[in-house]
Amino acid sequence: MERKFKRILLKLSGESLMGTQQYGIDPQRAGEYAAQIKEIADMGIEIGIVIGGGNIFRGLSGATKGFDRVKGDQMGMLATVINSLALSSALEGIGQKARVFTAIDMHPIGEHYSKWRAIEAMKRGEIAIMSCGTGNPFFTTDTGSALRGIEIEADVMLKGTRVDGIYTADPEKDPTATKFDSITYDEIYTRGLKVMDLTATTLCKENNLPIIVFDMDTVGNLKKVMSGEPIGTYVY
Repeated sequence: MERKFKRILLKLSGESLMGTQQYGIDPQRAGEYAAQIKEIADMGIEIGIVIGGGNIFRGLSGATKGFDRVKGDQMGMLATVINSLALSSALEGIGQKARVFTAIDMHPIGEHYSKWRAIEAMKRGEIAIMSCGTGNPFFTTDTGSALRGIEIEADVMLKGTRVDGIYTADPEKDPTATKFDSITYDEIYTRGLKVMDLTATTLCKENNLPIIVFDMDTVGNLKKVMSGEPIGTYVY
């Protein structure tokens, strides 16, 4: 089987972990994710993961409810740690070693993140799960995943979402929306498409980190992307 990429950064949304629930973590969805991730790890691909925290707490929406923005973002960072622990547990439950790194010192919950330790873990065949976003307020986990992807020298950033790529408009709202097979960073910007926040997109562009946006909730899709099948949207 042809491998297009040797090392990847997989960005998962916290919302997707809810599965069919209204909030929190759906054990079935976490299990499906773990199985898909193990499947590509078994192909010899080195994997770094960043998970959002929107299923538990989102700093920005907390700020609109009267929380201090910095404290709200810190609460969001802690939400990503909870999700990271859940995913690492699901992975280890099926025999795939994983290591949780935290951008903020949080011993013994996770190991303090450093690029070199994360790369060492991936080279040993462990999944490096990097939590707390960038460790700073006012930055999203999208920016966190762009930063980590660049730091760990990933070949590509895979953004697993509920939709199967980037469309001209929101396909859930606009039935006439058409899908892009590929698109440039600049076009995302000029069209005002809500793929990732601007900081994350700019970071990827300036450091030549390509992105593939695809539907992670359909079991088997992650392996298809890794096998070079043209699913999702390629951003370059």
